[in-house]
Amino acid sequence: MKKTEEVAHDNLATENQKPQQKVEFDWDAVLDGVKKDLYFPPSWLFSIKVAKIEGKIVTLEAKTHFQALWVKNHYLQLINDTARILYGKEGFEVIIDVGEENSWTKETKKNMAPGNNHRTIESHDPQTASFFSSSNAFDNFVVGPSNQFAHAASYAIAENPGMAYNPLFIHSGVGLGKTHLLHSIGNHILKKYGTRLNTFCISAEHFTNGVVQSIKTGSMDKFRNLYRLNCDVLLIDDIQFIAGKDSTQEEFFHTFNSLYTAKKQIVITSDKPPSVMKNFEERLKSRFEWGLTADIQPPEVETKIAIIEKKAEEENIEIPTDVASFVAQNVLSNIRELEGSVNKLFAYSKMFREKITLELAKQLLSNLVKKETPKIITIDLIQKEVSTFFDLTVKDLKSNQKQKKVSQPRQIAMFLSRKYTSSSFPEIGNRFGGKNHSTVVHAVKNVEKKIAKDPSVSNAVTAVSATLEKFITS
Repeated sequence: MKKTEEVAHDNLATENQKPQQKVEFDWDAVLDGVKKDLYFPPSWLFSIKVAKIEGKIVTLEAKTHFQALWVKNHYLQLINDTARILYGKEGFEVIIDVGEENSWTKETKKNMAPGNNHRTIESHDPQTASFFSSSNAFDNFVVGPSNQFAHAASYAIAENPGMAYNPLFIHSGVGLGKTHLLHSIGNHILKKYGTRLNTFCISAEHFTNGVVQSIKTGSMDKFRNLYRLNCDVLLIDDIQFIAGKDSTQEEFFHTFNSLYTAKKQIVITSDKPPSVMKNFEERLKSRFEWGLTADIQPPEVETKIAIIEKKAEEENIEIPTDVASFVAQNVLSNIRELEGSVNKLFAYSKMFREKITLELAKQLLSNLVKKETPKIITIDLIQKEVSTFFDLTVKDLKSNQKQKKVSQPRQIAMFLSRKYTSSSFPEIGNRFGGKNHSTVVHAVKNVEKKIAKDPSVSNAVTAVSATLEKFITS
């Protein structure tokens, strides 16, 4: 009989002679383990894939260079710890490729036609086409007091997406430059980061059409993955168009949450501030205000002159100062109409080789500009009508009294001065007893909020506005 030690040795030798069963690396199982240890795992973490397995070395690949670095610095240790729990200490070692280009970015480059001035994102739905107009850039955006805050915030975001001001919510009336800034952000990010960041620039209407089409074709998972997993920067224009559309709002709510949690940059434009948007879920409106809200006001005369001169410089056309001043003072609606008027002048000048003069401008733009002796609404008239409505004196409105019976009518008068005149914030402040710029800005924003929530303020603004508008048409 063999000794016990010899038997044990023989058994061990026999065991070692058995063929070892190959263990397959299961990345999904590792991810499930990682997920349990993260309170808020970024959604993009689960889009990372295995690039190759060589022996016991597993190489992962991220969609962007930034994501790869983030995994290496923040999650790689946890991933390896989880792998050791599953496969033992002698199991697999996980590394990640942080090169500038991999199969993700190569695929993205295929979707960028050389020589194009726009960038298209390939997807299952043509409604998700994303493009940045090459004519809209920070370089040709004319900055003035009415838009300098929105411009500064937009540029800061374009320099470092996801680092601050998230989300950025830009609101203004029609044709004042929201879309220009949105496309400027996209162009700047594309120029600075290239294919390292996937930047989607779409309209709210395109997002809605994508939801509808995906519901029809049963492809919602693809639609959701496109925006929640494959997007680093989402620029969405005219969000007001999803008002009252419950399914679209539901999808955008979850898309917003996924991107925000993953620290992906979100920029939204609208024609109204979040607080006064109608037919929107409150939870969505509150999220719009999580970051920074910036408004763009109608441009002052000086800014409009600068826009005209910039346009003339781009077209290599000489425009006299008196013509630029005439157009700026008379085209009151928005920048789009201002540029349309200037384009008409330039086209006529080129076509007939005629020098641009003040008389020519008056002749060509007679249907767009106000008449020589118009009835216009002035700050004096607004102060008079507001003081009459509230049984106060104009002197009260210009005073420093802080009682609500005076301060609220004063704020309404400032709001109407901004609405009906082309005066800048500082100019309005001076006409109200030397108030500073920030006081007027606060007054305008405060009245905008109260119009939606306080019937007394809304009724007062409506009544005084009706009186002022009768003055124009009478």
